[in-house]
Amino acid sequence: MSNHLKFYINGEWVDPVAPNRIPVIDPSTEQPFTEISGGSSADVDKAVAAAKAAFKTFSKTSKQYRLDLLKRCLEIYNRRYDEIAEACTREMGAPLSFSKEAQVFVGQGHFQALIDTVETFEFHETRGTTRVALEPIGVCGLITPWNWPLNQIVCKVAPALAAGCTMVLKPSEIAPTNAIIFAEILHEAGVPAGVFNLVNGTGPEVGQKLAEHKDVDMMSFTGSTRAGIIVAKAAADTVKRVCQELGGKSANILLPDVDLEDAVRKGIGACFINSGQSCDAATRMLVPRELHDAALRIAADEAAKQITGDPWAEGTVLGPLVSQMQFDKVQRLIKAGIDEGATLVCGGLGKPEGLEQGYYAKPTVFGNVTPGMTIEKEEIFGPVLSIVPYDTLEEAIEIAIDTVYGLAAYVQSKDINKAREVAAEMRAGSVYVNYPDIDFTAPFGGYKQSGNGREYADFALHDFLEIKGIVGYGA
Repeated sequence: MSNHLKFYINGEWVDPVAPNRIPVIDPSTEQPFTEISGGSSADVDKAVAAAKAAFKTFSKTSKQYRLDLLKRCLEIYNRRYDEIAEACTREMGAPLSFSKEAQVFVGQGHFQALIDTVETFEFHETRGTTRVALEPIGVCGLITPWNWPLNQIVCKVAPALAAGCTMVLKPSEIAPTNAIIFAEILHEAGVPAGVFNLVNGTGPEVGQKLAEHKDVDMMSFTGSTRAGIIVAKAAADTVKRVCQELGGKSANILLPDVDLEDAVRKGIGACFINSGQSCDAATRMLVPRELHDAALRIAADEAAKQITGDPWAEGTVLGPLVSQMQFDKVQRLIKAGIDEGATLVCGGLGKPEGLEQGYYAKPTVFGNVTPGMTIEKEEIFGPVLSIVPYDTLEEAIEIAIDTVYGLAAYVQSKDINKAREVAAEMRAGSVYVNYPDIDFTAPFGGYKQSGNGREYADFALHDFLEIKGIVGYGA
């Protein structure tokens, strides 16, 4: 029996305090395929109370107990892998192959990386006669987005469990069914009642209530900068810790010595991945002016290979955008690029031919983009690449860091030493040199308006821990 209309509170699937049904839309058909319940402050109160009660005992469990719990969670996660992938495809529109190879895979990778981290992590150390203890921070409110749901759920829940915290998760109401499966996994794994709680609903009705709640000790939020500011303000009155991973407008600097063909083609992938709906997408490609026109030709050719269509069909590379709101935003920004004089290389306004139903956007590339244009400044969150010509490397660096965001940056060069020098100049939490493979142990988080705090492996674990110094412990 489906748990879609229930919340997971204190180890049980329960009805909401007040009925409030929210349709969940399949973005490839624009039609609802299920409903969830939207929570209220009363549901938040129940979940937080359960988490607060459970913290008294769970916070005192051994590292080995929590490590075994994580291993059981991963074992069941792996067993339900295909089911989670199908949920992602249905509610996000991600191609099924991408759901399996990326969306669900990254959750698996973060589980394993956290397990490996905890194996050798020390929660105590001695400095002279002082005992330094790393202790669970308490009840945690977790708010996760729709675009990489398993990535963000695992990156919050797993370290919170490992630290000995209890928690209330509010996943995105746009893509909630994967989180319901995740709750079922934790229940089967034997996570004690009250340690993990799930309340679905909207940001104002559930997320903000969590952030305001006097018994919530820490908020971990991933989403837009606008919503992150609301969470931070709501949390301020109780002076709780707030860790945020927010928006981005990442530059991809191609140095003059670059293999242009390879760098541009891979740059299309780094921008269009997940239909462009990634906060760290490489959306601004900076190229030497003398290579600009050649880069446009390569980009147009590669964009044409990004097969857009039915997410269930074999061979589809790009699925639809997640919602009508997201589609409208991308269309507005594409129009701004055209109106402000950027060169439309391919794509543009409207839906791809033959895809009238579904929130599909055309893979779009702009050239001759100049600093200050709307498409160069604003996060688009769609398959739209802006190619910006530069005259000197110093100018490229200045353009790259001239943004309110600082989540990620990319550098491409045959000269690794020069690439490292440029990476050192970036004001971003992650810099990717020559399109590296994913590293589940690297820190992830932003500078400036891209947030604070860091996720992945031991970096995530520290966000859920308090530091206590017991002075004179060893006297």
